[in-house]
Amino acid sequence: MIKSFTTCVKLFALLFIFGLSNAAFAADCPRGTLDKQFCDRDGDLTADLPTDPADWVDPDSLIFAYTPVEDPAVYKSVWAGFIDHMSKVTGKKVIFFSVQSNAAQLEAMRSGRLHVAGFNTGSNPIAVSCAGFVPFAMMASSNGSFGYEMEIIVPVDSDIKSPADIRGRTLTFTSPTSNSGNKAPSALLKSEFGLVKDVDFKTNFSGKHDNSVLGIANNDYEVAPVANSVMRRMVDREAVDPSKIRTIYKSQTFPTTGFGHAHNLDPTLSAKVRQAFFTFDWEGSALKKEFEKSGEGKFISIAHKFDWDVIRKIDSANGIEYTCK
Repeated sequence: MIKSFTTCVKLFALLFIFGLSNAAFAADCPRGTLDKQFCDRDGDLTADLPTDPADWVDPDSLIFAYTPVEDPAVYKSVWAGFIDHMSKVTGKKVIFFSVQSNAAQLEAMRSGRLHVAGFNTGSNPIAVSCAGFVPFAMMASSNGSFGYEMEIIVPVDSDIKSPADIRGRTLTFTSPTSNSGNKAPSALLKSEFGLVKDVDFKTNFSGKHDNSVLGIANNDYEVAPVANSVMRRMVDREAVDPSKIRTIYKSQTFPTTGFGHAHNLDPTLSAKVRQAFFTFDWEGSALKKEFEKSGEGKFISIAHKFDWDVIRKIDSANGIEYTCK
């Protein structure tokens, strides 16, 4: 009886110690939305470099992949000059990996077969949480500006002063598939103001951003969300009088493709990878020829915690979880 009691006490002690160890490990390895294999001790929302140097990766060849596009072969030539530059800076052979889907790109980095990549806006939070992706750069215009914002606009003389006043009104979206014209405002109005479309306010569709901007300027619509890049172009070509429009909400800037590296790259190598991005000469390059069409002309530094905050809010409001399989 005494022996049995002593055994139980020892077992209880072991379980107690094990429980304390797990609690201590959890406290020492906070991770937020990150997969269980990662830690985020510095609170930047991306996976930390492993504490054991034995877990660092220093491959003979770096594998680079750009976000999936319609014709990967074309982009291989577009990125060729940059690939050569990264090879010179890092001292490594750099191989362009043509990915066919977002899922394939995510799996490649998660499995360790992809070291440097550009993940599109929506895939970034998933890549960060599930694949240990650490984004640090994004394309921008020569003056450093990037992306666009969603603005909710009203006629200048409207009594709607803030998004809270939309309750009971009719909000005009552009089209069901539009990010800034439907998805983003739906999510942000719900998460920030507790307003649910078709419950707290009525909705209809204008068909496109131009129609929404003109409809607001002409008092045909009460309130509408639009991409401000479209509105700016309309103002520039004098298609609409900006004095007839008032903005009641402006989102954070929606980022574009985020470029980064695997969290476990040897820190000396990852520093050289970053150097390659920020020292690349765009002038006369195939990269500039392709991306100047959308206004980009250089790489700028980004922070996932802040620059993707608006995307995480949209995902959260739409019930999206970063589930890692």
